[in-house]
Amino acid sequence: MASGATPSPPLLKAEGLTLAFGSRVILRDLSFSVRRGSVFAVMGGSGCGKSTVMRAMIGLLRPAAGTVAVDGEDYWGATAERRAEIGRRFGVLFQNGALWSAMSVAENVALPLQMFTDLGADDVDALVRLKLSLVGMEAAGERMPAELSGGMRKRAGLARALALDPDLLFFDEPSAGLDPVTSKRLDDLILELRDGLGATVVIVSHELPSLFAICDDGVFLDAETRTAIAHGSPRALRDGCGHPTVRAFMERSRQDHHGQGGSP
Repeated sequence: MASGATPSPPLLKAEGLTLAFGSRVILRDLSFSVRRGSVFAVMGGSGCGKSTVMRAMIGLLRPAAGTVAVDGEDYWGATAERRAEIGRRFGVLFQNGALWSAMSVAENVALPLQMFTDLGADDVDALVRLKLSLVGMEAAGERMPAELSGGMRKRAGLARALALDPDLLFFDEPSAGLDPVTSKRLDDLILELRDGLGATVVIVSHELPSLFAICDDGVFLDAETRTAIAHGSPRALRDGCGHPTVRAFMERSRQDHHGQGGSP
């Protein structure tokens, strides 16, 4: 954002969220805002509910209480048809890439275009090539997911997530299972896409080296209290948060990843 500019309303806002599976409450009274053009981190240790929050944001889990607003519109208060329209503004990269194994990479990327647009086959093919080129996969369109490395599957999944030109990109543990060099390349790609496409990015992760490198805001979830206990960028929380749980998490992660790429 330009220095001195009036802040625009948040693109995504969660307010008073309670998330539950049946009678089991996962998180309660959770509130945060995601600024346009930011890379926002949903942080915390295993079991704190990070992926559950993402499920509520992308339309896979209805909150037990509270709201998720997209551009000021209550997502879960909208009709199913309207939620589907809003959801087409989302691009989602799941942890394992979630590619259809019986389809080639190009067919995977083409699927959202075939389902949600009226484009002809030639236009779809052209867009597929464009999306694959954005993630450095232009030569892999005819390959099958089983033939790809872990990093390539992530990039292919990202190309599919970009198919409908989303302005909100969600990443669930994007660095999981990747070696440090591949993880750093994915970090760089996420920033390139944010800057080049003007997208807003939400990343669910506990991989601190990547979060330190690319995230400029975030929320820290706590499994014990089942809510957010800190807000701010990963670097700011690492360097200045006094909460013992946050501090212990940050220090442990720095030790666990000592010497790996991406940590400043």
